[in-house]
Amino acid sequence: MDTELDWSPYDSYGLGDAFAATPSAGGAFGKAAAVCIGNRQCQRTGNGVMCPSFRVTDDPAHSTQHRAATLKAALNGEYGPQPFIGPELEAAMDLCVGCKGCKRECPNGVDMALLRVESLAQRWAQLGGPPGRERLLANLPRLAPWLGRLNWLIRLRNRVPILARLGERWLGIAAQRSLPEGRSSSFLDGQSREPLGMPQGREVVLLVDTFSNHLEPANAQAAVDVLLAAGYRVHLARPTEGQRPLCCGRTYLSNGLVAQARAEAERMIAALVDYAECGLPIIGLEPSCLLMLRDEYFALGLGPAAAKVAKSALLLEEFLAKEHDAKRLELPLRPLPARRALVHGHCHQKAFGAMKSMRKVLGLVPDLEFELIESSCCGIAGAFGLEAEHYAVSMRMGELSLLPAVRQAEPDALVVANGTSCRHQIHDGAGRESVHLARVLQAALDRPG
Repeated sequence: MDTELDWSPYDSYGLGDAFAATPSAGGAFGKAAAVCIGNRQCQRTGNGVMCPSFRVTDDPAHSTQHRAATLKAALNGEYGPQPFIGPELEAAMDLCVGCKGCKRECPNGVDMALLRVESLAQRWAQLGGPPGRERLLANLPRLAPWLGRLNWLIRLRNRVPILARLGERWLGIAAQRSLPEGRSSSFLDGQSREPLGMPQGREVVLLVDTFSNHLEPANAQAAVDVLLAAGYRVHLARPTEGQRPLCCGRTYLSNGLVAQARAEAERMIAALVDYAECGLPIIGLEPSCLLMLRDEYFALGLGPAAAKVAKSALLLEEFLAKEHDAKRLELPLRPLPARRALVHGHCHQKAFGAMKSMRKVLGLVPDLEFELIESSCCGIAGAFGLEAEHYAVSMRMGELSLLPAVRQAEPDALVVANGTSCRHQIHDGAGRESVHLARVLQAALDRPG
């Protein structure tokens, strides 16, 4: 079969015990599914992320192991000549939130999030394209600049239940879920194309993602303020003049639109590769966006340039922690009025081991006591928790530990969450506002006067 993603890294996987059940079709894609040997570590409820859907359903049919087994059966022809549009594979993949927990926590490192993307891409190819809702959600980066003009409608929809129900009927967006408002202008619109900061400062690149640029520009401004206060010279990553802002391609990939994701990734690599070749750190704020450069870009077949960018790509907390360890970080911080913080880690932060950096950087704020919530996926997982048929499961995921912990926190405690989706879930499910780490550090800057 012709696959949409590059599965060639699995070509060299052997045929020992771990690959005794390699499917007869699918090539390296089938071998990637055969990484699962059915030890069912995904069917547990202890610490960790994996597997959010099993945790809330207690049903093995909604676990990584069952999804891999179903995919192998599909590639073996057990579900007919067009298994990707059949009910078996659709049901198995339905509650996968793409958390990447299995890639880190499964003993064999099954990448079910990526297997799901390929399955979706094959499904859309056989159906002639995705449904309208999936196209709408995938195209958020193109639509985001226009959201500010629709804020009156978004506010009305969020306040008037009948309008929310009509939206659910027409678009499949859960009526119970709030929708975010846009901004009249983006963060990058108000910024010079020249580097920010003192000429003698160490040069870094800040990658402002779609969400920080159009929905929460205060996070991007906070990151700039922190980097400038620490003495860095900041380049804001931009495409060729006249093009729309950069996008990592995450929304397209999550919805199975691989060609569109690849096109966005190619623009991103073209804008960043020269910085990477010069050894400049490329710093991101949104975990699902920045970490795509270190992970899924390899599956998009982007060549050596993608590998160069991947080596330079760091989350803000990872960069600051590395600078601190190297004794290069000079960030003047003072105590905050709030002396306690509750911290929720984005699934991809956990999957890539970035929570250690989060802990280290928060520890730089004087007198701040903080606690990391032991939680699985927040439940919203990009667009998953917006979809009407998944809203209830989304909330159950949040109620496992995250939302109760936030409700029990002291009223004056900070709630810290670096993921856009995570902050959305905390707002809707616990009625609390949460902030990005950059905002915490910005508030703690010890500025003159």
